[in-house]
Amino acid sequence: MKRKYPPKPLFIERMKLLLGKDFKEYEEILKKEPVKSIRVNTLKISPEELKKKLEIKGWKITQPWKDYPEVMIIESTLLPGELGRALEHLLGYYYVQELASMLPIIALKPKENEKILDLCAAPGSKTTQIASEMKNTGLIIANEIHLGRIKILASNLERCGVTNTIITRKEGRILCERLKQKDFKCDKILLDAPCSGEGTLRSTPVTYLMWNPKTIRRLASLQKKLFESAFELLKINGEIIYSTCTHAPEENEAIINHVIEKFGNQIKIEKITLPINCRPGISSWKDKKYCKETKQACRIYPQDNNTEGFFITKFRRVK
Repeated sequence: MKRKYPPKPLFIERMKLLLGKDFKEYEEILKKEPVKSIRVNTLKISPEELKKKLEIKGWKITQPWKDYPEVMIIESTLLPGELGRALEHLLGYYYVQELASMLPIIALKPKENEKILDLCAAPGSKTTQIASEMKNTGLIIANEIHLGRIKILASNLERCGVTNTIITRKEGRILCERLKQKDFKCDKILLDAPCSGEGTLRSTPVTYLMWNPKTIRRLASLQKKLFESAFELLKINGEIIYSTCTHAPEENEAIINHVIEKFGNQIKIEKITLPINCRPGISSWKDKKYCKETKQACRIYPQDNNTEGFFITKFRRVK
């Protein structure tokens, strides 16, 4: 059982301001255990085959998104750690992944034979999802700065049978600069940015303890720099997904506002269609006003879909 931590008063104040009348519903969902979800690794097995195998074990399986049969929820009560210890998991037939975490790649729509940069890749949930969509063709550059997390990334790629991926260990901006010098261009980029993690409170309650406004400000500065560096690597008509697992506007709409101002007519926000309920991005926060394009972002709240919280925006380089 996860230990419970009391939320900090300033966090409560911010979320009340952000959610208004919906705050109570948000507060209630945080008290509930998150659903157990997995993503079928179609590099090794089909959703139909895996469903049969898991049902033979006595697991009750539902597939919540009809257009994405690889996404499954385990309705059964399992023993602690059973999901990760199951033979099917060890063989790489599925990846234990939270539902909202799968959405950035659904929005990115990787295609076979593309060149894709996953700038902050560890532990590899989204990297393996990209490889699955690409059917192990093309090229993925999976970057991570921390050696410990690289080991986990490499382990997950190996377990899932991913063969189209190069792992790099560089600070994101430096890697982008090196690739730019080599005139390397990407079809698509995933910037699942380091963030304050406000959306993960159900699965990781310790985030309550770690949360503070200084971290939000520090990360927002890093996020802007990472986006600026990554954008330079996009081909014309290339796409970049900017995503976080936080609700903080400073790390979400403020980043959109910054890049729209910086890149002007070089960049365009694309409409996202996702299999869940999304709220539009906000147009102002406290004394800050954001550009009208922020409304095209997707805000995902736990109470709307019984998931974790996420923020997703898709951009296209048009010049």
